[in-house]
Amino acid sequence: MNDLPHTALRGALHLLWVSSLVVPLVSVLREPSALRWLGVLGLLVVAVAFAVTLRGGPLWALVAAVALSIPLVAPVGPDELSTWAWIGGAAAGFAPLLLTGPWRWLAAIGGVVLSGLVGFFVTRDHTTYQMIAASVGATIIAMAGLPMWFAGLLGQARAGRDALAELAVSEERLRFARDVHDLLGHRLTVIALKAELAGRLAPSDPERSSAEAFEAQRLASSALEEVRDAVHGYRAVDLADQLEAVRNVLREAGIRCTVTSVEVEGERATQLALALREACTNVLRHSHATWCMIDVAAAGPEVRMTVTNDGAEKDFAEGNGIRGVRDRLAGVGGQVTVEKSGDVFTLQAVVPT
Repeated sequence: MNDLPHTALRGALHLLWVSSLVVPLVSVLREPSALRWLGVLGLLVVAVAFAVTLRGGPLWALVAAVALSIPLVAPVGPDELSTWAWIGGAAAGFAPLLLTGPWRWLAAIGGVVLSGLVGFFVTRDHTTYQMIAASVGATIIAMAGLPMWFAGLLGQARAGRDALAELAVSEERLRFARDVHDLLGHRLTVIALKAELAGRLAPSDPERSSAEAFEAQRLASSALEEVRDAVHGYRAVDLADQLEAVRNVLREAGIRCTVTSVEVEGERATQLALALREACTNVLRHSHATWCMIDVAAAGPEVRMTVTNDGAEKDFAEGNGIRGVRDRLAGVGGQVTVEKSGDVFTLQAVVPT
């Protein structure tokens, strides 16, 4: 969890945990005897164990720290502050957030029951301890449960966005492979048969063998020309169609997308469309964008396409995709520039008119 939403959520959980320890800390510090330092030690152990657990550490460390805090913290402080009930309530509140399945609720109920037992042995008042623990636990669940649920939905949305990008690439590869197979499969089969027939006829009928060899050569040349036409068709992309397709893909991924453009034709449109595909892939794979703006405009002797989005990763580094687009545009006299300002990333592609 290295992105901003999860970092903020983790900070909120730490704040809730520390808040639940304020009353025990005040209670412990009001202890007149030397036991106060044992109580402070118990609270420190619990706080550190929770921080370690929240960052992926073993859950048993928190369980052990809570258990250790009972003899260290429970006997300390004025009885009216019900010192350990707040720790039990925090444990009951965070159990459903750290565990899964039915164990989460059993652990929460166990935390409230344990608080009552501690209260009975310390002050003979288990009801107050249980009420405090239940109230603190319910407050933590209400304040932290919903944000964690939203964080889980956010993770699923990002996984879906990545899967959508991978699916689009896979479908394009599959379509190209299928078209090439349909185009060349029959031609290559006939060429192979013609070549085999020419070899068999060479000893007995050289004239017919030569004719079959010539026919195989003609078919091969025709197939080569068809492949070139097909590749050119894949490279010649309609920019307006690509802009509409990119806008739809981004919107389906939950990203607000606005597009403004002028009409561009020919090789310039093809090169800008290839740059647009790369920009869209970067938005889907390498950002946590909530909005994206695409602008295609004529500026004197050139056409500029600017793609801007938020949610750029802090450690973004220029990859092979952008370098490939830069090389392709350089071949036709164009250029690609990228800029990152805060979490806003801008890619600009320029081609001459």
